[in-house]
This record gives sequence, structure tokens and C-alpha cells, in this order.
Amino acid sequence: MELLVASGIGWVVACGIYLLLRGRTFPVVLGLTLLGYAVNVFIFAMGRLWSNAAPIVAGTTAVADPLPQALVLTAIVIGFATTGFVIELALRSRHESGTDQVDGRLEGQAQGQEPRP
Repeated sequence: MELLVASGIGWVVACGIYLLLRGRTFPVVLGLTLLGYAVNVFIFAMGRLWSNAAPIVAGTTAVADPLPQALVLTAIVIGFATTGFVIELALRSRHESGTDQVDGRLEGQAQGQEPRP
């Protein structure tokens, strides 16, 4: 089971990095979101799944650790806010430059070349 979770997280990270390296803003936003999801699943998986364990200390029985769930919940909220902010930045960049390329150049345009009107 650990191998399946680890390989699933690895594939999500690989897809996120691939999308981050694309030249357009929407795939970059999707790549950042996928990386955030991969980190959340990793943190959640590292917290272990406890069955028949109390969430509150009550004697000498096994106790589930609530910290990974709290971290993931906080990361989901922060990731959602960050994604909204990055989408707004991408839309503003599109409005200002007229293109959705990450570096501001049109497709097929050389690095030192001026953009066509």
C-alpha cells in the first residue's frame, strides 16, 4: 500500500512539474495546484491512519495524532486563497501584455525581438 501511495504522489508531482514548465499561465496555475495537492496527500499519509484510536488522551490507550489533519486543512485553505490570487495575477498580466505567455513573449518570437503591434 505504501508503494501505491508513494508512486501516486510521485506521479502527481511529476505532472505538476511538467505543467509548471509550460509557457502559458493556465498550465502553470494547474501545476502549482497539483503540487499543493501532492504535498497535502504526503503530509496526510505521513500522519498514519489510526483505527480504533481516541482523538483525545484518555488513559493509556492509543491516541490518534490530530496534527497532520490540522496541517492539511490549513494548507487547503491557504492553497485555495493562493490559487485565487495567482489566477488574478495571470488575468491582470494577460490584460496588460495581451498574451498569456509566462515570459510575455508571443509564441515563435525570438528573445531579443520586439513584439509586433
